[in-house]
Amino acid sequence: MVTGAELIALAAGFEGKHSQAFPFFGSEKRGPPVEAYCRIDEKPIEIHEEISEPDIVIVSDPSILGAVDVCRGMKENGIVIVNSPKKPEELGLRAKYVFTVDATTVALKHFKKMILNTVMLGAFCKVTGIVGIDSMKRAINESFTGKMSDAVTQANILAVQEVYGLVPAPGSGGAGSNGMTAVKMPVQTGKKAGQKKGASE
Repeated sequence: MVTGAELIALAAGFEGKHSQAFPFFGSEKRGPPVEAYCRIDEKPIEIHEEISEPDIVIVSDPSILGAVDVCRGMKENGIVIVNSPKKPEELGLRAKYVFTVDATTVALKHFKKMILNTVMLGAFCKVTGIVGIDSMKRAINESFTGKMSDAVTQANILAVQEVYGLVPAPGSGGAGSNGMTAVKMPVQTGKKAGQKKGASE
């Protein structure tokens, strides 16, 4: 989910907000990152460290739910957005707000494979309202142009827009008590949910 965090930060920047995004590699600092973080604020961000008390958690790979406590440290009004065809109440997550969207079906439709990093960002925009969908699509376009084919870039934009339309919830906010929004993204672990070069990073 490193690209997802970077895209959120870039989209926030387009709206005049301060932001940062970075991966977290765990205590061993070897191998792929285990989480990705993003902070957004109206004022300059002076910290750069692991997010232990997130306002929002985005779960692209639902298979981690049984192995990882995605709600650990979550703030009182925390939001969890999960890629799942199930209803939120079926997941049994101890968060005040839980939203689900079947991003896998959308990804298979647009990419013919399970590439979920960017797809879930449509749900993030719809649920939180922290960044607008147009800013997110601009971030995808500017990040992917020159690195991916035009067809792949447009597929990512269309997938994000479709997921945005599937989520019925209006913007629910998500900023912490200090005005900063902290987003945590557990990185996908399953091979089927892994990223494929040439479609999305």
